[in-house]
Formats: sequence, C-alpha cells, structure tokens
Amino acid sequence: MADNTEKKSDASEVITDKAEGKLSDLWKKEDYWAIWLGFVLLAVGMVIFLPRPPEKMHETIAAAEKTMQEQAAMAPFKTIEWHKANDAKAKIKGTDQSYAKKIKTFMTKAHGWKTNPSNAFIMSKEEAEAKNVAGMAKYEAALATEQELLTAAESAQVTAAAAGFQDPALNAAAKDAISDWRGAKRQASGAKKKISAKPYNQLPYLIGLGIVLALFFSIGMQFMSGSGMAFIKAFGFVFVIAVLAYVMESQATMKEYGIGYAAWAILIGLIISNTVGTPKWVMPAVQTEYYIKTGLVLLGAEILFGKILSIGIPGIFVAWVVTPIVLITTFIFGQKVLKMPSKTLNMTISADMSVCGVSAAIATAAACRAKKEELTLAIGLSLVFTSVMMIIMPMVIKATGMDHVLGGAWMGGTIDATGAVAAAGAFLSERALYVAATIKMIQNVLIGVIAFGVAVYWCAKYECEPGQRVSAMEIWYRFPKFVIGFMVASIFFSMMYGVMGESVGYAVLDHGVLRGFSRLFRGWFFCLAFVSIGLATNFRELKHHFAGGKPLILYACGQTLNLCLTLIMAYIMFFLVFPEITAGI
Repeated sequence: MADNTEKKSDASEVITDKAEGKLSDLWKKEDYWAIWLGFVLLAVGMVIFLPRPPEKMHETIAAAEKTMQEQAAMAPFKTIEWHKANDAKAKIKGTDQSYAKKIKTFMTKAHGWKTNPSNAFIMSKEEAEAKNVAGMAKYEAALATEQELLTAAESAQVTAAAAGFQDPALNAAAKDAISDWRGAKRQASGAKKKISAKPYNQLPYLIGLGIVLALFFSIGMQFMSGSGMAFIKAFGFVFVIAVLAYVMESQATMKEYGIGYAAWAILIGLIISNTVGTPKWVMPAVQTEYYIKTGLVLLGAEILFGKILSIGIPGIFVAWVVTPIVLITTFIFGQKVLKMPSKTLNMTISADMSVCGVSAAIATAAACRAKKEELTLAIGLSLVFTSVMMIIMPMVIKATGMDHVLGGAWMGGTIDATGAVAAAGAFLSERALYVAATIKMIQNVLIGVIAFGVAVYWCAKYECEPGQRVSAMEIWYRFPKFVIGFMVASIFFSMMYGVMGESVGYAVLDHGVLRGFSRLFRGWFFCLAFVSIGLATNFRELKHHFAGGKPLILYACGQTLNLCLTLIMAYIMFFLVFPEITAGI
C-alpha cells in the first residue's frame, strides 16, 4: 500500500513537471542556468587563452616530436632522450603565461601551511625567505639523487644499446632505471617548489572573488525566483565556510592524509546546522544543486575523447564494462538482500560507488529524485572510503609488487574522486598516474549515460501505473537537463582538441582554457555545493537511514565487488588480451 502511495506521489510530481514544461524553463529552471553559466565561463576562457598561445609553441613542439619519433624508432622503450624531449614539449603551457598566472593568483583558494594558519592567506618577505632556506637542503639532496639516478639510467641505456636493444633483460633493466630516474625527477620538482616561496597577501583577492561569484550566481537566482539580492546578502556566509574548508585542506598533515576540502566543507556545515542551526537569512545562498550542476558542465569540457583513446580498448573495457555491472548488481543487492526501504538512496549510493563518486551521485540523484539527505549520506560514505582507499591501495600495490599499469588501472576504476586517483597514482610512478587518471576520465564519461539510464528505468519501473507505457516526454522531464550541457561541452572540446592536435591542444586547451580557467571555477563551485550540503542537512533527518547499518553494508559490499572485478578485468585486458598496449605505456 505504501509503495502504491509512493508511486502515485512520484507520478503526480512528473505530471506537475510536464505542466511546467514551457519555453520559460530556459531561464526559469536551475538545470538550464547551470548550462548557460558553464558555457559562459568556457567561452570567456577561450577568448582569453586561444588568441594568446605560448611563445614559439609550434617550433618547440615540432622539434620535440621529431626527437621523440627518432627515439621511438630506435629503441623498444622510452629512452632518456625521448623523456627529455617530451618534458620540453610539456613545458609549453598556457598556464605559464603572465596573464594566466594573474588569473591563478586571483582564484587561489588557500596557500599551504604547517603550524601557522595565517600563512594560508599572508606571508611576509622574511617568512618566504626563511621557508626557501629551510627547503634548500631537501632540494639539493633531491637534485643529487636525480642526477645519480640519471647517470645510472644513462649507463643502463648505453648497455642496452650496445646489444642493439635486442636483449630483453637489458632492455627491462634500462626501462626500470629510467623509471627510477623519472620518479626522482618528480620528487626534485616537488622540492623545488618549496624553495620558490614569494611574499603574498591573498585576502584582497578572496574578497574580490567572493563578490564576483556572488554576482555571477545571483543573475540566475534573480531570473529563477527573484531572489538575487537575498542571495547576494547570504552568499558571504557560504563563501567564508568554503574558504575555511580550503584552508583546512591546505594544512600539511591534512594533505598528507588526503583529507580534502569536500570533507571539511560538509563537516563545518554539519556542525553549524546541527548546533546553532543554519540562519534563515543564509538559506537563499544554500544552493547545492545550482553550484554542483554548473561545476559538472565545466567538468564535461575536461573529458576529452582524444585522451580516452590514447590508452586504447583495455581502458574502455575496465571503465565501461565493470562499472555498469557493479552498479546494477549493487542496486539489486540492496533491494533483494538488504531490503533497503529507500530505492532512491539505494540507487544513489550504487552510482556514487561504482561510477565516479560525487559527480555521479549528483546526476543520479537528480534522475531518480532522491532526497537531499539521501544525497548527503551517499556523498559522506564516498568521502570516507575515498580517503582510506587512496592511502591503502598504493601501499597494497607496492607490497605485492603489482605492475604499475595494473595498479593504476585498478585505482582508476575504483577510487571515487578524480583528485584522489591522481594523488594515489603519483605515489607510485608516472605510469601508474597516467593509467589511473586516464581510466578515471574514461569512467567519467558514464555520468551522462548513467543519468539517462536511471531516468528511463525510474519512469518505467516506479512511476508508471500498471500497464501504462513510458513516453518519451516522461523520460525527458525526468532527465537532468544539465547533463546535456556536460555532454555538449565534452563533445565540443574533444572536437577542438582533435582539430588542434594533441600537443597544441595540451598547451592551449588542457593547460590553458581548462586548467588555467574553468577548472579553477569548478573547484570553487564544488566546494560551495559541499558547504550547502552541510548547512542544509540535519542528523535527525539522516538517522532513520542508518537503521541496521544498511547504507554502510551496501557501500562496503559494492566496493568489494568493484575492487575484485576491476582488478580481474584490468589484468585480462592489459596483460592477456592487449599486452602490446601495456608495453608501450
């Protein structure tokens, strides 16, 4: 009886949505405003970066690629000369331009600090000099280690070359030595950053950024509900918490343990909402979906098909075959075995865990109309498991001697957050980082596909009366429209990347429009969304969802299945079916 009531209620919501489906939705609905705002930012980024490419970009790229081609034809592995040429090409970035550095300075969230929180915002000339002096010894030691390993790599490569690169054992030894050198070079590069400190005062920029973001989002709020001014008045409260979340993330110990801004943003918001309570005047700026949907449109531009294809069919199998199997199995397990009372919570957790964490949870929750507290619970579980997995998985991979290509694919397919995947991959090696990040990017493509599939399934299974057929319009009203913006941005930037070519696209799109502009905004939008989740959530509303620990059991069991299937699929595809692709990574 309760299920029928629930179905009728959901059906009435769909009917209401149909009645409201007018042309005015284009400027009255949140999903569309997320698309328009996201597209505006991407357009501004292109206007800034595309007409101002790095100096001598084409000449440098051409010289580097010539050397790389010559080296690739000479040896069966990536030689030292190949890596040096690739490094020279990789240094050509739009983000290194003077105007890009000014944008980054304006958008900086919080500087790193260890014991003095004020260093997140302000550092004097004396403090900067002292920091550089303190880091010099470590940098010099890292530089010496890099040089030592480079010499060893050169020796191993010469030995392999003397045998005409025909001895597999000598080739493997040279490849391993070069890999060790690359790891040392990466550490030396990290140490160098710690002797490059300059005095700064971030506070004026943060105030200016807060004003810009308030005005930016208030435009949509004014059109949607006429609450533009109320939003602006309340936004400062939400923005300050977002800044505090970034300050906590930038603390040295927090960085080491991978406790990021998302966890802090939600935690601070929860403390406020469950103690003194979120002030009513702040609520106009507590707009979780408005912020996150705009950020997801920007995320779409970062999913470039050229990069997806670079790792080949093995990566596609790992990300696109395992993921839907885990999602469907976990949902069925929750319904049939755990008997979870909320189907929408079941589906949101399943998508969060199997696809790519928060982004997939938001899209899926919109598709099945999950409650806000259910979304909060799913995201909370994701953040906890992500923090644990990004630390433990690299340790397991190292302890077992697992090949880093296999380990990277395993982490990329199972760790939820893209940033956590990159951090875990970098802990192992360049190969692991490359594979892990690419697998995660391939998996991110499924956000739109999963949202559409869930919308169709929910219409057919839970919102139609017995015998009623699902119409295309019902699916359309259920489908989260911002996903269209996500997909359009991905297709458009993928096409641009293909037209420009990988190297130029890397310099002016990937490390220009995206990393130098849109991604900076996306980070802030996601943080504002997490703050809003915390401020809008009350533990009393979540309490009944924890009955019997079913959400935790669901997530743990689903993730266990995900870990096993991803590892098996990665091994089969990278080492049994396509070993030649693995050898070239």
